[in-house]
Amino acid sequence: MENLDPGQPDAIADRLAAEFTDLHGRAPLGVFTAPGRVNLIGEHVDYNGGLCLPMALPHATYAAVGRREDDTVTLRSKQSADTFAGPLESFGPGRATGWAAYAGGVLWSLAQDGWDVGGLDVVVDSRVPVGAGLSSSAALECAVAIAVAEAAGSTLDDDLRGRLVKACMRAEQDVAGAPTGGMDQTIALFGRAASALLLDCRDWSSRQVTWDPASAGLTLLVVDTRASHSLTDGGYEARRRDCETASGILGVALLRDVTDQAAALESLEDEQVRRRTRHVFTEIDRVEEAVDLLGAGDFEALGRAFTASHVSLRDDYEVSCDELDAVVEVALEHGALGARMTGGGFGGSAIALVPDERVDEVRAAVAATYDGRGWDAPAFLTAPPSPGARRLR
Repeated sequence: MENLDPGQPDAIADRLAAEFTDLHGRAPLGVFTAPGRVNLIGEHVDYNGGLCLPMALPHATYAAVGRREDDTVTLRSKQSADTFAGPLESFGPGRATGWAAYAGGVLWSLAQDGWDVGGLDVVVDSRVPVGAGLSSSAALECAVAIAVAEAAGSTLDDDLRGRLVKACMRAEQDVAGAPTGGMDQTIALFGRAASALLLDCRDWSSRQVTWDPASAGLTLLVVDTRASHSLTDGGYEARRRDCETASGILGVALLRDVTDQAAALESLEDEQVRRRTRHVFTEIDRVEEAVDLLGAGDFEALGRAFTASHVSLRDDYEVSCDELDAVVEVALEHGALGARMTGGGFGGSAIALVPDERVDEVRAAVAATYDGRGWDAPAFLTAPPSPGARRLR
């Protein structure tokens, strides 16, 4: 039963700076970090102009960056044996592959926006589990993006963070080929400790919402199912197309723009498209409800909203899987107030809101269920809400 440790940010930054110096014979300009994320509620609504409520994890990606005297870009990662080196153009659409599509894609995207990227050496280290649906890609993109901004002498204020969100989104969509919305990059850049971020994906406005389950004796337990998770294998894009089909039939730019939801659902003849649309409508309503419940301190009702979200994602949006369903069922059986899959689905992670005294019981029960079904053992992490992208040294 593996528990994933985020490590100590300052210690990780110091080690990465030392490794950068050993590799390149000079100290880095700095070490920058950006977190992974958990979405508390509001899944598959970002690209429909909806509302979501993500929070930043303590598990983050770190990037040590230094200027070069030539125009070459080099990318190294402690998590990969692959090293990439070449001119900036080699990281554009259709050229970069693997993790370099995310890190190098950001450099390409920023250059398209007029930034003087120049030659750079980049060395990264990550504590965000890959393939767990916790947005390791956005953490990588945003850590590199703020490093480039710093190298250009810019001040990392909210306006700049908003511009970097768009550059990172373009890297993920145009270079890496993942048809995602902008939630992941936004929370990576705007996350705060003790808060979740209510994000309106229609106009990209946001506000911080107090999120402090520890004050109520609760833990947000994250379970990495270790089931395969990918946003580039077609399942995500197929659901996005269903939503676009519904929008076209209903004559709106975004499903969020529908005012008479009951009439809209009745007018959709295709059952699959209707179910996808119903999930979007009800999930946006659940986000609004969740914010109200947090304001009232009603964590029991919030847990029920989490579970209702999972049922909708499982039955209407069909992005769950056996492992995710098992985690939710077992967590609820062993005292969780609520549980749901989080992220894009098709694997990845689930979250459970668990009384502190039941956390070990839930972990043990989930691990036993996995063992009994012959699945690879899950991994666990706890998720206090954490700061967003920043410079560490």
